[in-house]
Amino acid sequence: VLTLGPHSHYWFTVQPQSERRRAEKKRVVPTLNARPELQSLLDDGERARIEGEVLPEYIATCRWFGAKARTLRQMRVLERSTISSEPNAAQFWVVETSYLDGPTENYSLPVKIASGDNARAITQSAPHAVIARFGDEDGSILFDAVWDPDFREKLFRLMLDRQHASGRNGNLVGALSPRIGPVAVVPPSNVLRGEQSNSSMLFADKFFLKLYRKLEDGVNPDVEVTRFLTERAQFKNVPSFGGAIEYRRDKLQPTVICLLQDAITSEADAWTMTLDHVGRYYERVLARKAELQNETAPAGPLVEELVGGVYAEKAKLLAQRTGELHLALASVKDDPLFAPEPFNAMAQRSVYQSMRALLRRNFDSLTKNLKDVPEHLRDEAKEVLDTEKEILAREKRLLDRKTNAVKIRIHGDYHLGQVLSTGKDFVILDFEGEPARPMSERKLKRSALRDVAGMMRSFQYAAYSALWQPAMRTEDVPFLERWADTWYRLMSGVFLQNYLQTTSGAIFVPKNFDDFQILLEAYLLDKAVYEIGYELNNRPDWVIIPIRGIKHILKSA
Repeated sequence: VLTLGPHSHYWFTVQPQSERRRAEKKRVVPTLNARPELQSLLDDGERARIEGEVLPEYIATCRWFGAKARTLRQMRVLERSTISSEPNAAQFWVVETSYLDGPTENYSLPVKIASGDNARAITQSAPHAVIARFGDEDGSILFDAVWDPDFREKLFRLMLDRQHASGRNGNLVGALSPRIGPVAVVPPSNVLRGEQSNSSMLFADKFFLKLYRKLEDGVNPDVEVTRFLTERAQFKNVPSFGGAIEYRRDKLQPTVICLLQDAITSEADAWTMTLDHVGRYYERVLARKAELQNETAPAGPLVEELVGGVYAEKAKLLAQRTGELHLALASVKDDPLFAPEPFNAMAQRSVYQSMRALLRRNFDSLTKNLKDVPEHLRDEAKEVLDTEKEILAREKRLLDRKTNAVKIRIHGDYHLGQVLSTGKDFVILDFEGEPARPMSERKLKRSALRDVAGMMRSFQYAAYSALWQPAMRTEDVPFLERWADTWYRLMSGVFLQNYLQTTSGAIFVPKNFDDFQILLEAYLLDKAVYEIGYELNNRPDWVIIPIRGIKHILKSA
């Protein structure tokens, strides 16, 4: 039932389901021929079916599974850690996933069994969390335990009480920052439902808990950087570090499973805020469509009038906070994990080789998966595939320059969705790095311009994403595309100019303008190439954004 006040209204739009939603609907939840007992489930004759059929079919529907474009060889449950000593307690499964065309990965999957009313409630509220059913009279289900309030409380307690949870091969160990005072009662929690590569939980708007899905040995850069910025650099524009859960085994580096931070009260993330602004910008452009129809090179005052001044000021503040973040990350010399390092010839060659490998890998993937690209966009995809040598030549110019800038720890996956707007300021999130890259690569020190390029690419994503909102009339899109490019160029310029003002004289910004331009262009191209691989794995319809981004970068250079 919808209740409307006088003169109120709702807009309803009908739009096609996402690939993930279609996969969820196609998937038939299997029934296990086993007792609904977690302790004996993998020892009860069903292990081969669970690993060979149930888990591959379930995990393929999960947004956090980042290898949908690869060919699966097999899945195996390597570890089962019981979260508490209570009967029927949840278990942490570490699932090894191997492929015919890529390196092996490990994923975390907390599981639990629910029966009766609990099973029915989970099936109704979170049907995507149901992994399998049992054939018993109680309607028992095996499900992702993230959706169980008791499991979430146990996770929090593991850190709060600095507990250990034993597994077959190692232990889960909780740790809490001294900054967190006594917590008498664990606050009530809920799962955030956004499309994410990890799982996020909110505890009464006070604490934010992130469960990492893709696991790699070593301290996750998200934990490492957040802790440094909180405790050492005292940078105020990040959620403060609160605690962590690690998986520890003998003679191996610990693996971070969870990160606890302060919750941030915000109006929206910067992505949502930007889409709203761009949508209103398009409305102003369309209101003057007849006047602007033949405007091929609009003058600055006209563009500024259409864009408005409010968002430009926010872009300036975002640039300032970005520069201050990099200054904080470059602020110490006595910690080898964060001390700036020379961006010498060896480092430049390493960057170029990484760019070259990514270009070949993702362009091969685009060629292989061209059938998944919408038919009306395939010609543009082929056009960009033909630019591979030109992109490589642009990136290779890195080797011809001897820059005097240093490399530092950076955000690593910087875009509008990683920033919260509090209304008056911005808070920067998620220092995990690009999820498709190995952790060893994500922890490397790099040029700060890599983050700058990431945010500039995000402005283009916002401009095109706003074009494709369901409320936008299809016939208006071709007219608005050049105005999308106008907005993107203006906001990228505003952001870049104010970033350079904030970091004037900083040791991580090239002093020579030609060096600066070549480095920034190389990172812009590399980011767009990375996006092609990401979109093929997650949103094939969106692959046109990095494709057009590459065309724009090559044309503008």
